[in-house]
Amino acid sequence: MQKVTIITGGSRGIGKATALCLAKRGHHVCIGYRSREEQANEVVNMIRALGQPAMAVQVDIADEKQVMMLFQRAEKELGYISGLVNNAGILKPQAIIEQLTAERLNEIFATNITGTFLCSREAVKRMAFRHGGHGGVIVNVSSAAARLGSPHEYVDYAASKGAIDTMTIGLAQEVAAQGIRINTVRPGFIYTDMHADGGEPERVDRIKDFLPMKRGGQPEEVAQAIAWLLSNESS
Repeated sequence: MQKVTIITGGSRGIGKATALCLAKRGHHVCIGYRSREEQANEVVNMIRALGQPAMAVQVDIADEKQVMMLFQRAEKELGYISGLVNNAGILKPQAIIEQLTAERLNEIFATNITGTFLCSREAVKRMAFRHGGHGGVIVNVSSAAARLGSPHEYVDYAASKGAIDTMTIGLAQEVAAQGIRINTVRPGFIYTDMHADGGEPERVDRIKDFLPMKRGGQPEEVAQAIAWLLSNESS
């Protein structure tokens, strides 16, 4: 069966690297993006240059109707959805708890938690044996922040990723007998544009000397782990 994979947040960073890695392995790829249309289209063109079908769909995963539309379009144009990479997530400027507002918290949780749940729901509705599906794989992109807590910087973001870790454990057990494997990768300090969203583009360089390997990671390294989890080799 042809592998068709949806990647949310696929226009840059880990999402982009994953899209290209999967295309090289024969996947047909649908990229979900919220605002970076030009970058998303660039990734699609790179995938097509590799000889694989690809498409980009603008979607705010915090919006239930938009998530449903994403899956409907991908299924119609590319075929049976066999894989989902829940990569989309948002990060706000570094702040301590006294600076947090309900608006900020709700926005982060709506995308990072609710959006991941909604995308997973739509995938399960298509993949599960009980719905006539043929099984599939979901890979959630969490963060080392879920374990470390990101004090003085992103406690809210860290908490949202902690929720994803817990969701993965429960949902993996809930749908395993339905032919669906669910796993999470927890990247550490990776060179991506997301650090600029937090107000410190050079954050990895500031921290790298405290890491055991004395360097930050590259998106392609994370993509390889995601690709393996999506493969039959991880069964």
